[in-house]
Amino acid sequence: MLITNAHIINEGHETAADLLIRNGRIEKIAAKIDAPAGTVVFDAEGQWLLPGVIDDQVHFREPGLTHKGDLYTESRAAVAGGTTSYFDMPNNKPAITTRKLLAEKYAMAAGRSFANYAFYFGGANDNLEEIAALKKNEACALKVFMGASTGNMLVDDPKTLEGIFQRSPLIVVTHCEDTPTILANEAKAREQYGEDVPPREHPHIRSAEACYQSTALATSLAKKYNADLHVLHLTTARELAFFTPGPLAGKKITVEACVHHLYFDERDYATLGNLIKCNPAIKTVEDRKALLHAVMEDRIDVIATDHAPHTAEEKAQSYFKAPSGLPLVQHSLLMLIELVKRGDLNLRTVVRKTSHAVADRFGIVDRGYVREGYWADLVLVDPHGTTTVRKSDVLYKCGWSPVEGRSFPAKIRATWVNGELAYHDGAVLPQTRGARIEFR
Repeated sequence: MLITNAHIINEGHETAADLLIRNGRIEKIAAKIDAPAGTVVFDAEGQWLLPGVIDDQVHFREPGLTHKGDLYTESRAAVAGGTTSYFDMPNNKPAITTRKLLAEKYAMAAGRSFANYAFYFGGANDNLEEIAALKKNEACALKVFMGASTGNMLVDDPKTLEGIFQRSPLIVVTHCEDTPTILANEAKAREQYGEDVPPREHPHIRSAEACYQSTALATSLAKKYNADLHVLHLTTARELAFFTPGPLAGKKITVEACVHHLYFDERDYATLGNLIKCNPAIKTVEDRKALLHAVMEDRIDVIATDHAPHTAEEKAQSYFKAPSGLPLVQHSLLMLIELVKRGDLNLRTVVRKTSHAVADRFGIVDRGYVREGYWADLVLVDPHGTTTVRKSDVLYKCGWSPVEGRSFPAKIRATWVNGELAYHDGAVLPQTRGARIEFR
């Protein structure tokens, strides 16, 4: 396929060019390319051609929770939103805390995922030897829940935590919230409201202090053992002090922000309630602004989604019964582009944080950039289009989105995965399948 008249945004530059795809990879990028015989020509019409989003944090719910979502349905929604690769979390049923279960999960994805995929291995209080035995390419990284979690995935044994940071052969990726602080805050909320706690109390229960204490512990352990640490979904201005602004290269401690923490703030609980209940919680206006600033100063290294679907019925329950998490992959890039058009971010930075930086931080082979020789994982965005989110267009298995009814000032026109057109003008093409991601 030859993509003509593209406005390529890549590696801090914007270039008008054509791009030739052959055998799934980008063969040539040039100002003008003549179409070889038999080549399909796709006119980009001067629209933005970006590297596909690599989402380093999703919960696609398979195995075990597939009434909420699965690798097929959620990856289909992902490519419709311009996400071409994803890393799926291990808090499944059963939790992915053995290498055997990890291999079985990869087998589930083969031939069923529309986007490229890699999976985390889960840390637990009792699987340190399994962690130490992990090899490169078995998992994208090791996920450690240093806060409240489901099943066997809360790592709260100090000796185990020390052992993980000392012995993990892979990047340690952490969810940082302090469980005792959260439990104390829950007790206070029950004293005031009983079981009928309003969703607006969520950021006070999953508080800034709970986040700060846990992030302090994670970063101190990483420094003590010179470990590679990537902290997920930062939510507070206060925690930013643990991270260094500047280029990603050379950093051993990095941090991610999620789209919803950059886009929503505590005012949105009034209209969205439990639909935006997530862990860690969406917090104050000041926290959101501080996170946006930290993205622009390169203190925050990566932007992801933490896509986590639940059914509408589950979310409609009372506060303590409603699960945490929200689905985002179909509209995350559009949400970020809205922030660009508001002046909160710039497009080159968005491309860097959602593609280049993820590839660099995790050592992904031949993805994350628009480069000759790389896999053709691409997204074409019409910057003059409009996307109004309607329930009928939501592709998640759960069938709802927290941005229903909103109009975004751009449109995803096409997505390519491994050189195959995976999405075009409102339709996901059924034959497209992603590949297992390789790591250096």
